[in-house]
Amino acid sequence: MSSEHPRDARPYDALLLLSFGGPEGPDEVVPFLENVTRGRGIPRERLAEVGRHYFLFGGVSPINSQNRELLAALRADFAAAGVELPVYWGNRNWAPYLVDTLREIAADGHRRVLVLTTSAYVNYSGCRQYRENLAQALTELRAQGAPGAAELRVDKLRAFYNHPGFVEPMVDHTLAALAELPEGVRSGARLAFTTHSIPNALADTSGAPLDPARSRPGGGYVAQHLETARLVAEAVAAATGVADRPWELVYQSRSGAPQTPWLEPDICDHLAAEHAAGAPAVVMVPIGFVSDHMEVVFDLDTQAREEAEKLGLPVSRARTVGADPRFAAAIRDLVLERAAGARGEHPARCALGALGASHDLCPADCCPALRNPLPAAAGADWTDPDAATTD
Repeated sequence: MSSEHPRDARPYDALLLLSFGGPEGPDEVVPFLENVTRGRGIPRERLAEVGRHYFLFGGVSPINSQNRELLAALRADFAAAGVELPVYWGNRNWAPYLVDTLREIAADGHRRVLVLTTSAYVNYSGCRQYRENLAQALTELRAQGAPGAAELRVDKLRAFYNHPGFVEPMVDHTLAALAELPEGVRSGARLAFTTHSIPNALADTSGAPLDPARSRPGGGYVAQHLETARLVAEAVAAATGVADRPWELVYQSRSGAPQTPWLEPDICDHLAAEHAAGAPAVVMVPIGFVSDHMEVVFDLDTQAREEAEKLGLPVSRARTVGADPRFAAAIRDLVLERAAGARGEHPARCALGALGASHDLCPADCCPALRNPLPAAAGADWTDPDAATTD
């Protein structure tokens, strides 16, 4: 896949990779979880218990090293394509913190910044909350009088769940995972596309305003995942010649109060159901994640594999897109597409499937939170005319 857009990134002068963050040592696990759960009053003892899966891996989450790999891939791709755009990295919950990175960006003289978040789909945690984080960080820098902060503007790249540079690596990784299974069960192996479970109420309002009578309906989180799963499943079928291979979208990483309804089925429950139904094998395909971070290596490679072993069910797991060169090229494509649009041009918008390319500007009341439906979020709903904006 190659970009059809010119190499001109103007009016943007920097790209920010914005991610979740994670601990890089045992002493950082509880402080990291305190950041993640700030405001919820969870005792440190409980956080230490919750963080036990980090301690299984030496207290180190893979996400930071994987973001460094993605940074290197983006910089290499931009340089090879002649796109002169420096790439920075900031996190929501751990170093390098977002506010510090934005301060650095402004101090380096950049004023118009594109933001890539490590989430491909619309939902509160993967889109709006990042926009809230950006608004908060910009407000903080402005209040501090940080040099250049008053003129800093950031724009978030659109959702990329159906971009070829995201889908095609997942197809290849699924085929590779199929090849890892014993030869006798490959043709009958079923596909389980996994993503992070979220409360049903958040799923119902993802990509939509609170009032369903206004604008478009909700359910974007599930609809987009189903579209990615379908695109991957159809490509795998074409490559393997198995046209009727069953597949299903399932969920993982549930947290929160047990009485709150969350998206189901859970991957472990799904594996048990597939085994009971006579499935010879299952390939787990984590389409909901950009990299093989903790929720992949623990929830799938540890918990789900242990469940499969108890059942005697052969399983394999596809890799995420990670720092695949095609994904880096897709980000370049999205950057140049957005830049062309900002210059008043009408660029081609690359997307596979039936849903088309996602919007650039989020509606003001898109993807609300449960506890505080419409907190201040930078973007189309930013009401301070003197403030820096993002979408």
